[in-house]
Amino acid sequence: MPLAEIPLCVWRTRGQDFSFRSQSIRYWTAGQGEPLLLIHGFPTASWDWHYLWAPLVQRFRVIACDMLGFGDSAKPVQHEYSLIEQADLQQALLAQLQIDQPVHVLAHDYGASVAQELLARHHEGQANIASCAFLNGGLFPERHRTLLIQKLLLSPLGWLVARSFGRDDLVRNVTQVYGPCTHPSESSLDDSWSLIEANGGTRILHKLAAYVPERMVHRARWVAALQHGTVPMRFINGAADPVSGIHMLERYQELVPNPDTVVLQGIGHYPHTEAPAQVLRHYLTFREQPLQRFAQKVAWS
Repeated sequence: MPLAEIPLCVWRTRGQDFSFRSQSIRYWTAGQGEPLLLIHGFPTASWDWHYLWAPLVQRFRVIACDMLGFGDSAKPVQHEYSLIEQADLQQALLAQLQIDQPVHVLAHDYGASVAQELLARHHEGQANIASCAFLNGGLFPERHRTLLIQKLLLSPLGWLVARSFGRDDLVRNVTQVYGPCTHPSESSLDDSWSLIEANGGTRILHKLAAYVPERMVHRARWVAALQHGTVPMRFINGAADPVSGIHMLERYQELVPNPDTVVLQGIGHYPHTEAPAQVLRHYLTFREQPLQRFAQKVAWS
């Protein structure tokens, strides 16, 4: 059965704000039980999780924010954006909510790199992560296939590319990364575009794109965090994603001991909006099973 959508206009009314380093951050929280932190990708926002929100809230205390520079949060122009700072933001949000127990993490794309930093901090005793599930993230930067728009944003003329970026550019790039039969509706694209352009977002897209080289800078630390083996992890991967699809999952299986992986055939870069019921099923199965360190687990869907 398809999962119900939360319209963006409704989603926005449910958000709250807190201050992080003098910047306004929009966040959402609901439910009771073990805390579950949802971390969104680039260049979108926490609304990406809207199909999964209600069923997850029935089971967990769910927390999500629009990271600095994204969605309805502040987007300061004179700022150098960093995945490290976004990890600081996630921990500040947990502190704001007075959550001091182990936190489960479900992260996508850009957010998967933030989750890797949180995992690294966990192993250093600076965070408390109970489990971590990834959706189509660039966990191994050598396997990330950068889109042309990302290369342009990273070029010396990136500021100009960002300022001229429009809805048609969003549609063109989204079409490339979704599965062949799972393209978003026009209304969904309208909503995604409204989140990108909110608070002057196109002025900073080139600065946000700096996460691509930043992943390489921290590769050793973040890959080591995946290989530590003490936190339960699952990688749910849309195989048709040209950016971080089956080629990324294969690298995960090569480098992560006893990898727990799920392959979603025909699904692209956004499994949680393209196939939310499948993602929900595989995520809940992951949460219900004990950590099995010695048997490789692979699921197909």
